[in-house]
Amino acid sequence: MHITLKVIVLIVSTMYLAIHTATLAVAANTRPFIPTPPVETDSADFDRFKHWVDQAESGRPGYNFSAYEAALMYRIAKDYPKLDIDAEPYAKLAISMVDSYVKAAETAVAQGNRPEISGDSYLHIGPQIRSLAATYDWLYDQLTPEQRTHWEVFAEQAIWNVWNHQNAKWGNNPFPWSGWSRDNPGNNYYYSFVTATMLWGLASQNKTWLDYVRKNRLPLLVTYFNKIPGGGSQEGTGYGTSHMELFRMYREWRDATGEDLSKSNPHCRESIDYWIHATVPTLDRFAPIGDQSRDSTAQLYDYHEHLMLEAVYLNKDKPEAARGNWWLKHNSVDRISNGFNLHKMIIRQKITEAAPTTLVYYAKGTGHLFSRSSWDKNATWMSFVAGPYVESHAHQDQGAFSIYNEKWLAVTENIHSHSGIHQDVDVHNVVAFMRNGKPIPQAANSHSKLTYTDVDGVLTIQADLSNAYYRSSAIAKWTRQLVFNRSAHTFRVHDKFNVSEGVEPVWQINVPNKPKMTDEGVRAGNLLIKPITPKQPQIEILEWSSLDSAEYRSGWKIMLRGGTEYVVDMVVDD
Repeated sequence: MHITLKVIVLIVSTMYLAIHTATLAVAANTRPFIPTPPVETDSADFDRFKHWVDQAESGRPGYNFSAYEAALMYRIAKDYPKLDIDAEPYAKLAISMVDSYVKAAETAVAQGNRPEISGDSYLHIGPQIRSLAATYDWLYDQLTPEQRTHWEVFAEQAIWNVWNHQNAKWGNNPFPWSGWSRDNPGNNYYYSFVTATMLWGLASQNKTWLDYVRKNRLPLLVTYFNKIPGGGSQEGTGYGTSHMELFRMYREWRDATGEDLSKSNPHCRESIDYWIHATVPTLDRFAPIGDQSRDSTAQLYDYHEHLMLEAVYLNKDKPEAARGNWWLKHNSVDRISNGFNLHKMIIRQKITEAAPTTLVYYAKGTGHLFSRSSWDKNATWMSFVAGPYVESHAHQDQGAFSIYNEKWLAVTENIHSHSGIHQDVDVHNVVAFMRNGKPIPQAANSHSKLTYTDVDGVLTIQADLSNAYYRSSAIAKWTRQLVFNRSAHTFRVHDKFNVSEGVEPVWQINVPNKPKMTDEGVRAGNLLIKPITPKQPQIEILEWSSLDSAEYRSGWKIMLRGGTEYVVDMVVDD
């Protein structure tokens, strides 16, 4: 279907009149309203970023290149005249990209369809509106009045649709959507929605949106994260990297308005230590808690660097920032992997470095505990989960532990899977309560309890996991004690439970190395697993690839049966 410009303008004008908003136009000489981040222009990452944008400007854009990056390079050229960079080619590129994007959206609307921005429940509205808003704000003088009108109409409708999901529409056609997580400040979608609204409100100086963000959306974040002591995310460590955008939003809002949400509660500051301790001693992997959809193997990536960089920048006067800077300088991410992440890594940092010393870290708000025998790379490290199970990307892993010493010794089978999103009990190191051959699932919206002591190098964790089964009358009680003797590199796990007839408790541990039966117990690589109670349990070994070799690429599960309670010792050796 051929759409003339005249028809498009008529459609856009109709959309614009249908939206009741504050006046968008502002005096050009008062801009920019979206602050340019302070940039480290003498860094290797900046040189790579400039090359990345120059490559796009020459007609060879890399994967996921955005108009925001071109607009940012324009601002940098203007803000740092000593660099002697011609800014105008970047301006033309950014404007051209946004204009093409808006026109494609208008064409889709004219054909009775939804534009790209509404895909996946508006998940990507944050970065997409970021490109539009920054280009609109930073290059306002170079836009034609017609371009401004088209961009304004599109942005207004997109953001209105997010917050009015049942009445969402494009053109004259209704396009309601689920409203997924529009009111859930613990979810990654929410950060995208608020970012889009905030940045467009700043760029357009639409007081309605700015007041809405300030009075309705940001307070939810403040209240929610005040209840997450210790940092981290209840979504787990996979989707928890979305806090890079949360902390970025904090920085941009602070720099634009002077309101510093990162200081409203300790979550942002404490997340620095959370991620330091969630990182294994070799500083290249992290605790795989919850869905690991991007990369099932739990290796550190650009996103973790970005999250830490934002948190450190917001807390540069705190001791946590020095520890965060140590982590940034010593972890395995020596070079940012993907070009589209480079613009996030050029924030100016002038912060001292201090190595962490604490050997136990407990994040009560997530229920995640981490401990290690030392800060040497050959240390023994462990994680344990007992807390809230309330988010969709969290797993049925209450009571689960992982063990690492130079490599994984005991860990969720998810890291060996193709998808990384198996949430059920069977892939985690817990007691599986079997009925009719299937594990009884842990209950969503449950809260397990954890306490611990750390005396003379011996960490003792006490977890009451009964509430994880509050929906099943067949499991009245389950407690797990884990004792980690750091100097001896040993663990003892003691499970007690009260279950109904017909329920079989099966103690299970997933391991990367093929298990071998020995006189002492079961050996899986450098981990010796010694059943104490019962002394001679039934032992079964499952090779995961035998179930589905395309999904489960490796890994084994050891199962102990026949116990009315279980006591199991584990020894890490050479």
